[in-house]
Amino acid sequence: MSVKSAGNLSTLFDVGGIVGGILAGYISDRLKARAITAASFMYAAIPAMLLYRSYGYMSKSINVVLMMIAGLFVNGPYALITTAVSADLGTHSSLRGDSRALATVTAIIDGTGSIGAALGPLLTGFLSTKGWDAVFVMLTVGAFTAGLLISQLVVTEVKEKFCKQMPSRQNDLAGPASHPLLSERR
Repeated sequence: MSVKSAGNLSTLFDVGGIVGGILAGYISDRLKARAITAASFMYAAIPAMLLYRSYGYMSKSINVVLMMIAGLFVNGPYALITTAVSADLGTHSSLRGDSRALATVTAIIDGTGSIGAALGPLLTGFLSTKGWDAVFVMLTVGAFTAGLLISQLVVTEVKEKFCKQMPSRQNDLAGPASHPLLSERR
């Protein structure tokens, strides 16, 4: 494959990323669980990248599909973190409408992403001299690490969701007399 064709083909990763960003946003809005969605996408990116590495060479069609799937799972969490999380942090009560603090929060998130964007190609260039398997190991380790870094937020979301469901379950166990809608009918 020519360098030009490879470059054109690699843009399909970003096409998958567009779909991934929309899908991750939709899922996180429906579930009201951004961290769970982001972590799920990051962990799903690992097998997607391994499948790409193992089967992407078989045909151009398989390459396109697997590259777009990998882009979907990698860029979905990126979209959530850079937009929704920035908005959440920017509206946090501790900022109390301080627009400079909002700008600082957004700059920290974007700056951290820029560090990754700078180090990724540098490491890829170095590791590619050792073979492409090393590059894919780096990518999967990076996705796994990102998932682990989000895990505390996942635990918090799960606890919040579990605690919200507990009172209704206690009412269900107590019987119809304790249920507000059923007790009003008497």
